[in-house]
Amino acid sequence: MGSIFTISILQSALELGFIYSLVVLALFVSFSILNIADLSTDGCFTLGCAVAASVTIAGHPVLALFLAMGAGIISGFVTAFLQTRMGVESILAGIIVNTGLYTINIAAMGFSSNMNLFKCDSIFTIVRDFIQEHMGDAAVQILIRKGWYKLILVAVIVIIVSVLLSGFLGTRLGLSIRATGDNDAMVRASSINPKFTITVGLCLSSALTALSGGLLAQYQKSCDINLGTGMVTIALASLIIGETFVGKGTMFKRILGVVFGSCLYRFIVAVAIRINVPAECLKLVSAIIVAVAIAFPYIKEKVKFAKHKYAEIARRKKEGAM
Repeated sequence: MGSIFTISILQSALELGFIYSLVVLALFVSFSILNIADLSTDGCFTLGCAVAASVTIAGHPVLALFLAMGAGIISGFVTAFLQTRMGVESILAGIIVNTGLYTINIAAMGFSSNMNLFKCDSIFTIVRDFIQEHMGDAAVQILIRKGWYKLILVAVIVIIVSVLLSGFLGTRLGLSIRATGDNDAMVRASSINPKFTITVGLCLSSALTALSGGLLAQYQKSCDINLGTGMVTIALASLIIGETFVGKGTMFKRILGVVFGSCLYRFIVAVAIRINVPAECLKLVSAIIVAVAIAFPYIKEKVKFAKHKYAEIARRKKEGAM
């Protein structure tokens, strides 16, 4: 058991958990707040990865992440335009955009199915070089040789994004976006344009998704055209895990729950790999995790109801015996 739960597994799970938590935050905005099932997530994730990889190869790793977000914003705008201006249902709009993004993604990758970034600088190598130049040997030993600088970097990025997102959702525009998901008719009656709030929400969501893809490209130093396959399902599972364990509360608490759910999901997958689950079975493991995560709130409610029912029966029998 000790060989399964190691520091290296925890470290790797947290690194990937933080990177993918940006996708889960994106789904939090689109699904939990706007109540829209955005199925363009898979293609948008690959879009961010492809754009970031191309710009990183050109020698601009920091700019790559901002351009990836810009590409994500455009993707989100197209999805919102189909919904709000063309009358396309949200699910169909997501499918249409996701399908079209395949060609755009492969074009961004130079019409190649994969890209290699091993000889390129990234934000991770920039931070590593900074530590080596400006910090002592002890810091280099801990942060670089043991790889902790990667975890610290992605954690800082996610914390900054979480704080900014929480603050934005507390502004007047953010509250309007939240109200749009709660009651579209009330928003219209309040002279708020739901088409605008939906567009802003989906652009924000897609920007976060693309940022996650860009970070992953620089983290694993590669990009693949099929990288985003199944991302919306995994993100939904992480979202439900976070909301189940953390529960409702303030907006910042809910956002922290989303990040926690992403890290927990990645830890479960890492443990499955550690116990030598065959590679061809990992998709099945992921599907089981997703199914359990989605069904967990329902099962929890049923168990709670059953406990209450049996407690009531026991109370009545006790009263009858007396």
